[in-house]
Amino acid sequence: MTVGTQMQSAVASCQSVLADLNTFALETEDKNAKQMFQNMAQQQQTILDNLNARLQYIQSEEPQFKQG
Repeated sequence: MTVGTQMQSAVASCQSVLADLNTFALETEDKNAKQMFQNMAQQQQTILDNLNARLQYIQSEEPQFKQG
């Protein structure tokens, strides 16, 4: 598995976690839990943004890691 493939897998996993956190925030009626899930989703979005930036860097520097 290449570094690019591993990064793409990490991005996909991160997106899944973000979707789950947003779903939990929408579905809970507990205000404290809702706020916690929203905060966690914001943090997860930052992580996702950083992972995507790194993936783009890897792909621009190492074209062999590009897929598709």
